[in-house]
Amino acid sequence: MIGTRADFPSHFRSRKKQARSVAGHACSSCLPDSDRPLSVQPTRAACTRKLQRIAARESLPYFPAMTNFDEIVDRRGTGSLKWDKYRDRDVLPLWVADMDFRAPPEVTAALRSRADHGVFGYTVPYPEVTDAVLDYLLTRHRVEARAEWIVWLPGLVQGINLCCRAAGNSGDAVMTSTPVYPPFLSSPGFSDRRLITVPLRLDGNVWNFDFDAMEKSVTAETKLLILCSPHNPVGRVWRRDELERVLEFCERHDLLLCSDEIHCDLILDDVPFVPTLSLGTRAAKRTITLLSPSKTYNLPGLSCAYAVIPDAQLRARFKHVCRGIVTEVNAFGFTGCVAAYRHGEPWRRDLIAYLRASRDLVYKFFAAHLPQLKIAPMEATYLAWFDARPLGVENPHKLFEDHGVGLSNGNDFGAPGFLRLNFGCRRVMLLEGLERMKRVCESVCR
Repeated sequence: MIGTRADFPSHFRSRKKQARSVAGHACSSCLPDSDRPLSVQPTRAACTRKLQRIAARESLPYFPAMTNFDEIVDRRGTGSLKWDKYRDRDVLPLWVADMDFRAPPEVTAALRSRADHGVFGYTVPYPEVTDAVLDYLLTRHRVEARAEWIVWLPGLVQGINLCCRAAGNSGDAVMTSTPVYPPFLSSPGFSDRRLITVPLRLDGNVWNFDFDAMEKSVTAETKLLILCSPHNPVGRVWRRDELERVLEFCERHDLLLCSDEIHCDLILDDVPFVPTLSLGTRAAKRTITLLSPSKTYNLPGLSCAYAVIPDAQLRARFKHVCRGIVTEVNAFGFTGCVAAYRHGEPWRRDLIAYLRASRDLVYKFFAAHLPQLKIAPMEATYLAWFDARPLGVENPHKLFEDHGVGLSNGNDFGAPGFLRLNFGCRRVMLLEGLERMKRVCESVCR
């Protein structure tokens, strides 16, 4: 059965390649005590002792992290989409894809400095921000881009919608593979395009494209393929040969390719991320790549994203559908982007180590205590995708929510019966959520 330790590839199980760890410093509760000021929360030493006990209980080594990802950050009352959904309810918010960690301190310092300037007029992309993006693409991903290729956006979801509008005409079709990030499924309809979905194929415990089904589903009216790379929610990092086949499919049927690569810096395993644009001039002719620092550095509230479009005609078409709809990126978005790309790498490395250990804890817990739930390996992101259909309940999302665990509903991703768990949170909170899930499954499967 998927979910047992033996089912995972060796690179998930090797302690030589990556030491699974419980890192950082925990607090003693999952939610800050509203009746107790944060200043009198448990001491750092007490938190460390608790993490060491957790490490011993779960048979994981304990390594303190340079960045304290187990710090209590009370997000209640801040307009947080993630936390306000369950305001005044004893439900742990493990759903929408933002993390509960403070942004890199360099980003916070840059934003504070910009605020101290005191003037917040209309802001255009200035050389420093463009250079930061170009340097990031070259040094991190070996993509040599030009300044004119960059089209700034207030968010990646807007980019998906704009790609639908730029491809074909009203009544044409857009294809994507499910399960997938919900805006992939809603954006075509907003642009009067027909949606074609082709399910990914689960081969053993690995999610793959079903190229045969894609060939059977594509039509003469299909004008765009939307790709999620790395994939949200299944966590696959597509290999070069897989992306080559995707590109060949698009060439064969003359499709534009929209490649959402927002999770590209959240690779948890020793596998290379392959940017679509690294496939050469063939890809450059038909690809719109969407990127943002928001997922990696936990900056979604700054509303800063961009499209990379090498082909001049395709870029002109994209900009044309932006007119009258897309506003400028705000001043703080640009500031945060520059600081994250210029100075955020040490923080990102700490984050990856912490997320990797949390993911491994999820694996171990599912195998030991949640055998009813089927989970496949996750190579990237901080999102665990699992099959709850073996529980035999009509609405597993509501079942877990009613028992204190707020997860993302697979229905929204085109996969009823599946659920998504966000482990981008403090380890103690994650463990409490898993314990609650264990009690639910024990009750259902008596």
